[in-house]
Amino acid sequence: MADIDRRTLIGSGLAMASSPVWAARGDPVVATRNGRIGGTREGGLHVFRGVRYGQDTAPRRFRAPVAPEPWRDVVPATRFAPSCPQKGKQAITSEDCLFLNIWTPGLEPTARRPVMLYIHGGAYSNGSVVDPLNDGRHLAGCDVVVVTVNHRLNALGYLYLARLDPRFADSGNAGQLDLILALRWVRDNIAAFGGDPANILVFGQSGGGAKIATMMAMPAAKGLFHRAVTMSGQQVTASGPINASRRTAAYLAKLGVSPDHLDPLLTMPVERLIEGLEAEDPILGGGLYMGPVLDMTWLERHPFWPDAASQGNAIPIMLGNTRDETRAFIDPDGPLIRGLDWFNLPARMAGELRMDLSPEWIVAQYRAHYPDWSAERIFYAATTAGRSWPGQVIEAEARARAEAPTWVYQVDFQSPTQPRRGAPHTMDIALAFGTLDAPGSFTGTGAGARAASAAMMDCFLAFARRGDPGWAQYRLDWRATMIFDIESGVADDPRGWERELFARVPYIQPGS
Repeated sequence: MADIDRRTLIGSGLAMASSPVWAARGDPVVATRNGRIGGTREGGLHVFRGVRYGQDTAPRRFRAPVAPEPWRDVVPATRFAPSCPQKGKQAITSEDCLFLNIWTPGLEPTARRPVMLYIHGGAYSNGSVVDPLNDGRHLAGCDVVVVTVNHRLNALGYLYLARLDPRFADSGNAGQLDLILALRWVRDNIAAFGGDPANILVFGQSGGGAKIATMMAMPAAKGLFHRAVTMSGQQVTASGPINASRRTAAYLAKLGVSPDHLDPLLTMPVERLIEGLEAEDPILGGGLYMGPVLDMTWLERHPFWPDAASQGNAIPIMLGNTRDETRAFIDPDGPLIRGLDWFNLPARMAGELRMDLSPEWIVAQYRAHYPDWSAERIFYAATTAGRSWPGQVIEAEARARAEAPTWVYQVDFQSPTQPRRGAPHTMDIALAFGTLDAPGSFTGTGAGARAASAAMMDCFLAFARRGDPGWAQYRLDWRATMIFDIESGVADDPRGWERELFARVPYIQPGS
């Protein structure tokens, strides 16, 4: 097993520090193992934004990250750092993007508060924790330390070049190695921020959850976190090296780079590297998929195939999804829904499924089981159950068979601001963070949203503190599922009929 560069482990102790300039302002200064950083006081919290955990990746494209060099002066940590370059819209992007953010109630090293570290979604290609939905102030106000992390994405983090050039042996999983480096930084430094390095919960939504599931099968991540929550994000299988190589070939062809001479990739403007993602995916069609690779160096087995990775089975986990996942990204006023009727429903649904079952048969089963449902309701229910939900079911069932500590939740709370969206993908971000009024939230700020959010935050906080969210574990004889809604409670296998319907055929993880 390869090791991250030895410079990731930098000695010296941790201690609180002071600086006359910062002290005069009453703002906090903390000594990390790399040097002192200065944050801000906000609403009773100490906040540090843009804390460097890795060096600029531009000089080391497609290679493992390196920990920062030590510095002498107090470095300001008062504003968000750039996000990774991507096709998604971000205010500022740069290849120098290995930064994290911290919200903490206090800086006493003896406090040993639970640490909640969040990894953003956007698959493996887009997204950032600078999104206001990911603001940690509400959770940190409940006496935990909140950390949010940015890392390399898309080709910068996951382009698989290892079979073409030994210089890039880590390329297919560089984004994962960034996260591992961040977790090492937290382990080594978080006590100075009042956190407990022996009690780190990682949680992530969509792609963030998938990154967590992948790390649970990566030996380099072993021992770096102690509990996990995946929110509408699972990773049953990683990308195989042959399919990853086919994607690399399509990407290089789009950029006009020869597989035998990769040096142009090292000097090409990053904007061109992002343009290369417009190549057609040779396996899935559409835009090019990038994600972790079964490279037999950093990732030696699939996370949940043929079973749950034994390394991860020791980690208590909560697996969650929303009831109406696909209502987030299939527009209720878009072409798939506009004019939808019983005649065209199977054809329109077919392209959105990830389970190879006859769409006509699926529609017939739903109509028989739910005779009062409309074509639109069946469309969203079937595409959620046959696309966005199967990974969570597979992971929960695999862990139940292994008798690993597992809890399952489902968000049923319906959006009051966009009722046709129901309980869509991303609904649980605002509920878990308490950021109900943030741009992009589907929750609204009414009494119902506050009740659902309070229930969800309480369970997440209990899980962070004790490793038990407060309801029964998921078992094959009782598939206990917490339903988060205006009134939250536990149900046994609430979508059992749909689970059994789609369990008739294998689920192929997109991107594998």
